[in-house]
Amino acid sequence: MTFALFDDAGKFLAGRVMSEADASLQVELDSGKRVKVKAANVLLKFTQPAPAALLAEARALADEIDLDLAWEFAPEGEFGFADLARDYFDAKAGTVQQVAALLRLYDAPHYFRRAGKGQFKKAPEETVKAALLGIERKRQQQQQIEAWAEELVAGSCPAPVREQIYKILFKPDKNGPEYKAVVEASKRSQRAPLDLLQAAGAITSPYQFHWKRFLFENFPKGVGFPALEAPAIKDELPTAAVRAFSIDDSQTTEIDDALSVQGLGTGTVIFGVHIAAPGLAITPDSAVDKVARERYSTVYMPGWKITMLPDEVVQAYTLIEGRDCPAVSIYFTLDEATFEVKARETKLERVPIAANLRHDKLDGIVTDATLSGQAQADYAFAPELAFAWRLAKALKAQREVVRGKPENFNRPDYNFRLAGERSEPPAGDETVEISVRARGSSLDLIVAEAMILANSAWGGWLAELGLPGIYRSQASLAPGIKVRMGVKALPHAGMGVAQYTWATSPLRRYVDLVNQWQIIACARHGKTAALVAPFKPKDAQLFSIISGFEAAYGAYNGFQNGIERFWTLRYLQQQGITELNASVMKEGLVRADDLPLVFKALGCEPLPRGSHVKVRITGIDEMTLDLHATLIERLDEAAATDEAEADDDDMAAAAAPLALAIDVNEATPADGAQA
Repeated sequence: MTFALFDDAGKFLAGRVMSEADASLQVELDSGKRVKVKAANVLLKFTQPAPAALLAEARALADEIDLDLAWEFAPEGEFGFADLARDYFDAKAGTVQQVAALLRLYDAPHYFRRAGKGQFKKAPEETVKAALLGIERKRQQQQQIEAWAEELVAGSCPAPVREQIYKILFKPDKNGPEYKAVVEASKRSQRAPLDLLQAAGAITSPYQFHWKRFLFENFPKGVGFPALEAPAIKDELPTAAVRAFSIDDSQTTEIDDALSVQGLGTGTVIFGVHIAAPGLAITPDSAVDKVARERYSTVYMPGWKITMLPDEVVQAYTLIEGRDCPAVSIYFTLDEATFEVKARETKLERVPIAANLRHDKLDGIVTDATLSGQAQADYAFAPELAFAWRLAKALKAQREVVRGKPENFNRPDYNFRLAGERSEPPAGDETVEISVRARGSSLDLIVAEAMILANSAWGGWLAELGLPGIYRSQASLAPGIKVRMGVKALPHAGMGVAQYTWATSPLRRYVDLVNQWQIIACARHGKTAALVAPFKPKDAQLFSIISGFEAAYGAYNGFQNGIERFWTLRYLQQQGITELNASVMKEGLVRADDLPLVFKALGCEPLPRGSHVKVRITGIDEMTLDLHATLIERLDEAAATDEAEADDDDMAAAAAPLALAIDVNEATPADGAQA
């Protein structure tokens, strides 16, 4: 009985020869399966031992072959496996010894190069030495992985793993030993990587975890600035004959915008919107511009912020009181009674800033009653604020006509304040205060409508003069139609305007600075601005800026929402709050009445939207930002309301599980191959 050993795509098989032709054989394997084998793939024919016994004996003998000795014995030039068997064992090497030599040669490509059909060639000595060093390194690395995994399972985190926890969890190098150690430890301990690392002491502060993760993903080089000087504004700018005032929170250092009112009581009022003008000094592709474009926006969070520009640059252009500040101003000539816009004009000038008014000092003082004359207005710029408020109400009403329905600001805004002054980011253990500021307050309305008016007017002006800008548009108010950014002046249905740019915050948002450059070109050159503006029609750079800005702005807003949720959960614990009143939204989601919290509450799934409920807090997880709650009772039988509808941000805010990039099902191969 004749048997054949053959190569089946790199795997050696043996079986009984059933028939044989010139170019092929039919071979029956031990399993009973019959296969057609090309004659070129047959390496050896033999009569004993049986195929299964041959392969088993040869495998055991192959493992005993000393590769260094085999390499020494191997002939120079090409040779066959039978040749090596005769040189290594003896001149009468049998079938088992020959097949053992074949298996050992095939398993050691760093010693022997394959030359086809059982033929091999010795690798150069330098190659062998390098390969052996690599194998030893992999062996040592695997030992290190095993040692680190044991430490993690035992509840201790090795320093190299601790230093890379954010990379391991969110942007892992799957060939890295630190990553492999965490994967292996997770498999052994049957614990999720995040739980494992917490138990091992690698993560001691949930706040620092969220903060450092954000920095790792968005500011890998750190938040510091290179040495920069604010470029000087070289234009000889006229000084405006106005007394302008800004309206911001006390924490605001990047004061982008201010207002002025002239001509009260004359029947014709000139309403000015004045925007800080870094675009008069900072030029595209300059050192300061590159820093601004890398960040795209200021990042806000309770107790801290990461500015788009260095403070020394901001202070050179911010609209600080007591100073004549360079500004891009737009003046609207209005009928004092009807608020009809008779003319508009953009100027590059220095604007005297008479005061920086602050929300937190004036909210509750500047009210609808004082602005309407029903109560005494005992504060600076009372007449100007009263006119600006009446104008804002008229502008809002006009937009709502175009919009087709009123804007609804039933939900409040929340202010977060961390106790104590700080010159560094919060540690995460501060006492937090959360207060309510109603949306659509008098001062909010004044500023919002003034900025909408300016942004819409400038957007129309750019389009009129044939310049591209960065616009925000919304095709309709239909569900699912979102706001988009683009370079064309298209309607913004949500705001009720014919077009809308962002151009009023150039110290805080990069797209505003880009639009300001275009507006400055219009102010300087008028109808020929398209010839000299930094960005020409169809400029590919604008699309790149939009793409980069949207990615950064989305990441920053996501972080702000997440870190505000952290502080809200911390507030619940600091205040000892165990029960909350809330309104049902959908799919078991509820919105807290008095805190910025959307979360799932067990038992609320069957209740209709708008139901008012009381829930009990059953658990808080500051790592995943989860709030667990159960229904206590329904407080009313109210019908569903539109306000109970959840939007995308609400759904995202309901503490989705923390997304990790680590996969505990990854293999941890001993040879260091990619996992």
